[in-house]
Amino acid sequence: MNTNIGITKENREIVAEILSVLLADEFVLYTKTLGAHWNLEGHDFHTKHLFFEEHYNSIKKTIDGVAERIRKIGSYAPATLQQFLDLTHLNENSINGNSSQDYIKTLLKDHYTIIQFVRGIISEIEEKHNDAGTADFLTGLMMEHEEMAWMLRASISIKSTIKNG
Repeated sequence: MNTNIGITKENREIVAEILSVLLADEFVLYTKTLGAHWNLEGHDFHTKHLFFEEHYNSIKKTIDGVAERIRKIGSYAPATLQQFLDLTHLNENSINGNSSQDYIKTLLKDHYTIIQFVRGIISEIEEKHNDAGTADFLTGLMMEHEEMAWMLRASISIKSTIKNG
């Protein structure tokens, strides 16, 4: 059936490709956050274990939202680990250690990468590809990542910040 939503097929395909990269980023971030939840060690284990659980549950909802947005504009979402690894901007293996500070620094960097990517594509999607719906969706998603980044930033210890510059 034809997807007749007022956006050309070419523009919908381009937007779907962009969203597929975002979906891959979200899936890799989800996996890394889940790993932090599972493998965390240290004096703050209990609080950070719950903290990471809250974050991965939020990201899981985001993943579903991005995949459904791809479907709403008439394309199919990538759904294999290999596709995600081929598409992502994120480094799959970048956590060095199992302390909350190790995980927080790595995950914060990944959130920043996603925020910057999304911020850079919102105008293009709305203006060049005539997709205000996806641009609006992405604005909300960017704000969610900004909040998670704030929570991560606020959890970095002063001692760790001074030590690592």
